[in-house]
Amino acid sequence: MIRLEKFDTAFYPQLIDSIKDARELMQFAGPEFTFPLTEKQIEKSLSDENRIAFRVVNVSNDSTIGHCEICFKDSFANLGRILIMDETLRGKGIGKQIVTLLLEFILENSKQRNVELNVFDFNISAIKCYEKIGFVINPDKKFVREMDDETWIALNMKLNLNNWIRNN
Repeated sequence: MIRLEKFDTAFYPQLIDSIKDARELMQFAGPEFTFPLTEKQIEKSLSDENRIAFRVVNVSNDSTIGHCEICFKDSFANLGRILIMDETLRGKGIGKQIVTLLLEFILENSKQRNVELNVFDFNISAIKCYEKIGFVINPDKKFVREMDDETWIALNMKLNLNNWIRNN
């Protein structure tokens, strides 16, 4: 079991230490940050009043196991920077729990009912996780990112919270 708590400066070092290289940083955060991640970069990003960051906490021992964010836009809420820090905990359903808690937060704290997220097309396990929750790929919206002489394609996925509530 997990819970989400407000992410504050005390947890910056844990997040910074969990990002091992530029590729991992791009996968986690997109092009806004540059490696190595710094407290200054995090501070600048979180100064956006429309962005809320959370620390993902293991309920059994109060340890930080991840990070996630919501950014409220004009017509949708964007989920992002979803990271399970400990690789041995990946693939165990924690991502689904994180996204579900984020959706519940949006329902309780915002009038926004359209939710989007972006995920690189090679991150098959994340795509499957999001599809199980109810996200669908938006074929009209893709992003291209350059990384180490490679072209990465970020898919956009969307979900309507009213439909999600009906289906759950």
